[in-house]
Amino acid sequence: MSAPRIIATVEARMTSSRLPGKVLMTAGGEPLLEILLARLGAVKQLDAIMVATTVNATDDPIVALCQKLEVPVFRGSEDDVLGRVCGALRSAGADICVEITADCPLIDPVIVGEAVDAFLSTRGDHAYVSNSDPHRAVPAGLDVQVFEAQALYQIEQETRDPQDREHVSLAFYRPESGDRWHPRFITHASAAGAGDLIVTLDYAEDYELIRSLHENLSATTPDYRAAEIIAWVRTHDTLHDRCNAVRMQESS
Repeated sequence: MSAPRIIATVEARMTSSRLPGKVLMTAGGEPLLEILLARLGAVKQLDAIMVATTVNATDDPIVALCQKLEVPVFRGSEDDVLGRVCGALRSAGADICVEITADCPLIDPVIVGEAVDAFLSTRGDHAYVSNSDPHRAVPAGLDVQVFEAQALYQIEQETRDPQDREHVSLAFYRPESGDRWHPRFITHASAAGAGDLIVTLDYAEDYELIRSLHENLSATTPDYRAAEIIAWVRTHDTLHDRCNAVRMQESS
């Protein structure tokens, strides 16, 4: 039996309501999406990376960057993210999807590799493996979800819930699915006890933290990983507190 084809999809668009254009904001002179793709490119288990963006003209700059970096792009619906990711997986001939969002520019390739290995070790028993919600084991922004492409195609065909269209992998673990997909949630030694931290890109405050973190750490440790990220955030609590505060304000 041939080895499964493992494809990482990166969902990226320019029209974020909270922080428009965030995926191409820069840190250390590089667009955040380019930083993400470079870090993801260090994952040995991946056969390819594909950026899943929209058909909107506003996302032409994302396509231009990917062309410069020689990263394949699939363009689909802005609102039907599930359909867009499925289209990317079909065009890449994927057997297994590693789902990443452009909100996670500091993704740790070691953690991604551990998630892929965990999935492969129990493939057949679990169609879905994650370190994210609802059993978060990493800082927000180091999220990895690995699942069978064929299972996602089934969800695409069957679902009538708009939430499934917006949140690609929700159907794998939502309570209504029961144990149909046997979701498995994993932990990582390098991120133990850090599930409360935020290094994801939603607000201007997040951007300031991510930019500062990347510029500081990459100056001395270009291949910094989760342990360095966590230590840096813990010692820059003022920046992190601002990220928490803006979320609390929005939810109130």
